[in-house]
Amino acid sequence: MLSSQQVETFRSQLLKMKDEIEQRFEMNGHYGLEEGHAHESVGELSSYDNHPADEATELYEREKDIALNEHTEEELTDIDRALQAVDNGTYGKCEVCGMEIPLDRLDAIPTATTCKEHAPEQVVSHNRPIEEGVLMPPFGKFNYDDQDENVAFDAEDAYQIVNSFGSSETPSDLTYPKDHYNDMYMESEEPDGYVEDYENFVGTDIEGKEITVYPSNQHEQYEDMLDEEGLMTIFGDLPGYEKDPYTEEEV
Repeated sequence: MLSSQQVETFRSQLLKMKDEIEQRFEMNGHYGLEEGHAHESVGELSSYDNHPADEATELYEREKDIALNEHTEEELTDIDRALQAVDNGTYGKCEVCGMEIPLDRLDAIPTATTCKEHAPEQVVSHNRPIEEGVLMPPFGKFNYDDQDENVAFDAEDAYQIVNSFGSSETPSDLTYPKDHYNDMYMESEEPDGYVEDYENFVGTDIEGKEITVYPSNQHEQYEDMLDEEGLMTIFGDLPGYEKDPYTEEEV
């Protein structure tokens, strides 16, 4: 149970909080809401000669002022409710169950008139702002920081194809020089829709077995490239006795 000295300390703290809020309301006119129109807060007479973007900014600021005002007024109501509990001699007790409110809770929230179990807001909202439903990361709804790598044709590939028709890039913008002016865009050497060249003409079943090579121009170019280098694969020769050339020999 709170001592009379503790109650008086909380009462002084609540009165100070109330005085600060009332002074704030008096100075900013309830966040400018006492004015007739948002134009009055920025010195504008009308919307006629204003850019729509400027009007949108003023509307956003007005909405923010309304939210801040509602939040502060709710805080002031909680302070008055706690002060009324002090006057009634019930401060420090839950108004629902009558149990003592822990001192730590009152230190953190002096306006608390209920215990934690009977607090009005028990559920922490996990709702995201509605704007996130329409705001997308670059290249659409793709997150390239995900651990699950997507090697299919995606929005980034589409961007690269469009960018290949021309961009504002110059040789000074690129880390490595390009062989042709048509390649003057970022990551022009990256394949479209696949990682390795052989993925264009090699396929497997759903379990990764039954490896099949499908003849195509890409396959011929790949084989010609290996023949010129005198290699079996792009990462070197493989022992002929290996049944599965992509794995090490079991010990």
